[in-house]
Amino acid sequence: MIIILGPTASGKTALAAKLANQINGEIISADSRQVYRGMTIGTGKDYEEYCVKGSPIPYHLIDIKEPGYEYNVFEFLQDFQKVLIDIISRGKTPVLCGGSGMYIDAVVNGYKLQKINKNPELLKTLQSKTGDELSEMLRQSRKTHNTTDLLDRERMIRAIQISQESNEDKKKIPSLPLPGYTLIGISFGREALRKRITDRLERRLQNGMITEVEQLLKNGLSPGQLKFYGLEYRYITLYLEGELTYNEMFRLLNTAIHQFSKRQMTWFRKIEREGHHINWINGATDLDENVRLSIGLINT
Repeated sequence: MIIILGPTASGKTALAAKLANQINGEIISADSRQVYRGMTIGTGKDYEEYCVKGSPIPYHLIDIKEPGYEYNVFEFLQDFQKVLIDIISRGKTPVLCGGSGMYIDAVVNGYKLQKINKNPELLKTLQSKTGDELSEMLRQSRKTHNTTDLLDRERMIRAIQISQESNEDKKKIPSLPLPGYTLIGISFGREALRKRITDRLERRLQNGMITEVEQLLKNGLSPGQLKFYGLEYRYITLYLEGELTYNEMFRLLNTAIHQFSKRQMTWFRKIEREGHHINWINGATDLDENVRLSIGLINT
């Protein structure tokens, strides 16, 4: 198995697709938001990159859930295992590609997760509490991972649910031996990556990302649901609600994406500290050359 990772806007999909074309591969997405139908521009699905020299490259775990559904790493691991077995059984090479650090970490470190049944009474109780009360409950929870959980009411409620819901009738994910794998990371210099992020945001806004969010709202998603998905969906929703001007939205969103990129790199450094070697390649190098370099890494 090949694993392509890197920060947002580093060109992971283009490399994964061209590489898959060369090694009889199929792509498995490791992106926590590309699972949703109708969330295309904001999540950077870039469908056109899955066709190389006229040959479509099969991809998996994209457009498998409706917006509003709360997909999670437990479900990702279940879906990943099914797809992995299917690809290998057909003599193909799986290429896992994405920037969701937790998803990749869950694969290479073999997370043993358990599904917890939802408690509707707990949800009702949490929804009646103030933001300050929720913040205090979350701070006291051992399940609090970072302060970003304290910035959004829906995220606070979900984090508290995870920490407090009943442990009865848990469903464990069976362990699955991984095939041998090569980790390939795409890197850019700091300023080069910053420019790529900002340029890509401008293109997406020009190419209909705001219209995409408007359509999701027209289709019945609430502003709260869209804000749950963070980044583009949060700030564009605030703009559409009149809480931000266009310039404010662009500035805050651009900053948030840069911060997200840094958090992705934190995940990747964690993966390396835990003993998984990442072969870093220069994203500024010609794409075809990086495909050849990647094939060389696979064969060593």
